[in-house]
Amino acid sequence: MTAPITYPETRRVEVVEEQFGQKVADPYRWLENDVRSDKEVAAWVEAQNKVTNAYLATLPGRQVFKNRIKQLFDYERYGVPQHKGTRYFYSHNSGLQNQAVLWVRDSLNGPGRVLIDPNGWAKDGATALSEWVPSHDGNRLVYGIQDGGTDWRTIKVLDVATGKTLDDEVKWVKFSNLSWARDGSGFYYSRFPEPAQGQAFQALNENQAIYFHCIGTPQSADTLIYATPATPKRGHFAQVTDDGNWLVITTSEGTDDRYEITLLDLKTPGAKPRTLIKGLENNWSLAGNVGSKFYWTTNKGAPRMKLVAMDVAAADPVATDVVAEDKATLQSAGIVGGQLLLGYMVDARDELRRFSLDGKPIGPVALPGIGSVAGFTGDPDRTEAFYAYTSFNAPTTVYRYDMKTGQATAWATPKVAFDPARYSVEQRFFSSKDGTKVPMFIVKRKDVTGPAPTLMWGYGGFNVPYGPAFSAARLAWMEQGGVFVLANIRGGGEYGKAWHDGGRLANKQNVFDDFIGAGEYLIAQGITKKDGLAIQGGSNGGLLVGAVVNQRPDLFAAALPAVGVMDMLRFDRWTAGRYWVDDYGYPSKEADWKILRAYSPYHNIASGKTYPAILATTADTDDRVVPGHTFKYTAALQATDIGPRPHLVRIETRAGHGSGKPTDKVIEETSDLYAFAAKWTGLEVKPVQ
Repeated sequence: MTAPITYPETRRVEVVEEQFGQKVADPYRWLENDVRSDKEVAAWVEAQNKVTNAYLATLPGRQVFKNRIKQLFDYERYGVPQHKGTRYFYSHNSGLQNQAVLWVRDSLNGPGRVLIDPNGWAKDGATALSEWVPSHDGNRLVYGIQDGGTDWRTIKVLDVATGKTLDDEVKWVKFSNLSWARDGSGFYYSRFPEPAQGQAFQALNENQAIYFHCIGTPQSADTLIYATPATPKRGHFAQVTDDGNWLVITTSEGTDDRYEITLLDLKTPGAKPRTLIKGLENNWSLAGNVGSKFYWTTNKGAPRMKLVAMDVAAADPVATDVVAEDKATLQSAGIVGGQLLLGYMVDARDELRRFSLDGKPIGPVALPGIGSVAGFTGDPDRTEAFYAYTSFNAPTTVYRYDMKTGQATAWATPKVAFDPARYSVEQRFFSSKDGTKVPMFIVKRKDVTGPAPTLMWGYGGFNVPYGPAFSAARLAWMEQGGVFVLANIRGGGEYGKAWHDGGRLANKQNVFDDFIGAGEYLIAQGITKKDGLAIQGGSNGGLLVGAVVNQRPDLFAAALPAVGVMDMLRFDRWTAGRYWVDDYGYPSKEADWKILRAYSPYHNIASGKTYPAILATTADTDDRVVPGHTFKYTAALQATDIGPRPHLVRIETRAGHGSGKPTDKVIEETSDLYAFAAKWTGLEVKPVQ
């Protein structure tokens, strides 16, 4: 055991509020203030980082992990190309570049040239190229700039032939699609009103509206296309159909896949938006269209999703089944080369299946193994498609697929300094507290046969599925003899609506029971020892880690909650937090409040129990889950009698919720986390020969 840590003193305030007959103390509310403008919060952050850095410097595995993760990251990574006009657009990272670079080729396998290199945008590498969309003819490109990890985007336009950036600039864009008009005259986007001075990183996001920006004009001249000021919590997403004839507007209110669909006929000047599917009741996602016949994936009457068709030219359009609901969960669909290409998830792994436009099966797309497919691209009138395939022991490879011949060829194959034959990937199922069978993936070196230090990752929320995926950083953990486990707990989308519903709102405790059950299973099966299990999760997964540590502190040796939602009684008061009521419920409603109060990490730290070692992480520019959540949680941990193990926070600067984080920051942070987990699970870290 290391020497006791002297934590920075955190000022307490007398804030006690009575809610629904219960008094709730919030002594660290001042830590909710923005670190940019509150000097006391900034000083607290500096003091916490100083203590954390001093502790991390004592860990023998820190430099070993840093060196090896850097070596493993140093390989070429390609994004899935988009073919527009005569050009192919794709992202590429040569290995250790802080940000991926956008390239373009004039032919599939011809020489490429750099189109946008964001690595020179900021000295610290923390300004990223985010979304990018080429026009239909491939002559122009609209793209987003993400500074310091924020969710806000500044939108610019590039002339592809000359590589010059045009004068066009659009601001206050967040949670937006970018969709070109077919003729390249401009693009559709979603934006929020400009926040009040000093409130950009904390104010609630409301009154999102869709605009059209005409190339060569100022943003002040942009045309308002669609807004719902009477319902400010509704958000809107615009998508031009592949034929350029229709604008599909998808409206939502929270994080649930419950949409209203509005259609705008772009062929008819002066046409007004027409609501096609009313009410926020079901998932409706556009797969494509052939004239006025639109194809949608929906969960209406199909919890695991199905594909339907609808003639939008009809006076009263009716959806008819094209591909019925399957035992597998339908995740995506598109029209490529006159065929339907559908992506399914089967027990948390992906499959691709082809159908004719009338729903007749053509056959599967053969995949290399048990893994995940991502980034699928293709056009309705071209037989060429692209997708990326990855697994725990297979780095992401980009494939070109010929819809006519059914042949897949590798377009970009990475070369990583490891031998995949040394690693095993196993899927198991365990019984949760209520008897529900829950899948998990167990990944390790084949020669690791006895109980070994184990890192278990989970999320469990918002209908988001997680499948097998390669991680150079996790490989460094497994190289040392550690085991990695992905637990596909309820709340996610692995098995459709029922799996999601089984882990949210009043059922949220099932998520924690599943994760606790996974840990108990790993110990009972001899995968790890009782003092050998570390847990990790981010965002909603950070909440997961915080909650299960409070409920079962004896089960875990170390905990790594990242950018977590830790104050469940106030989460809806900042930025995007108000969207999350679909999964968490409303803190303003008594029934929901009582459920939230029962598991809120900040409010349920159990004095007198011995907690695992905890290293929480957050970032100053996280305007998704504001860092005040983690600040308050850390202060409460450090002020409570929960044993001698370290309870620390690592606060990154010029970073946000995760996206856009530069490679060097990822390497530094991961090295710290793994060294911390290794210390407390007993993983002996040695330099890799």
